[in-house]
Amino acid sequence: MNQQIVADASSLENSIKETGKVAVYGIYFDTDKSVIKPESESSLNEIAKMLNANHALKVYVVGHTDNVGSFDHNLKLSKDRADAVVKELVGKYSINADRLRPFGVGPVAPLHQIK
Repeated sequence: MNQQIVADASSLENSIKETGKVAVYGIYFDTDKSVIKPESESSLNEIAKMLNANHALKVYVVGHTDNVGSFDHNLKLSKDRADAVVKELVGKYSINADRLRPFGVGPVAPLHQIK
């Protein structure tokens, strides 16, 4: 059985205060795509809550990929995914775009999801 862990806005903010960063799981894309899947909504909602609770907070939105495909392709894909998250936060949740900076790291900085 897979267990999905989606942090709440308070946990996200606490992690940023304590460590300067937070890994957000629960933002999904199809393989080799940068279109956010609908099941990502609860995670995006919590990010928006956190940002709306602290209007001074500015963040990097970092996109990742797996290691399948070429390095350059995955670097671009990860940036496109970060751009998609920023676009969603700006368009759907009315977060000021000046507070968000998309950045792609491709497969260089892997994240391991807890299962």
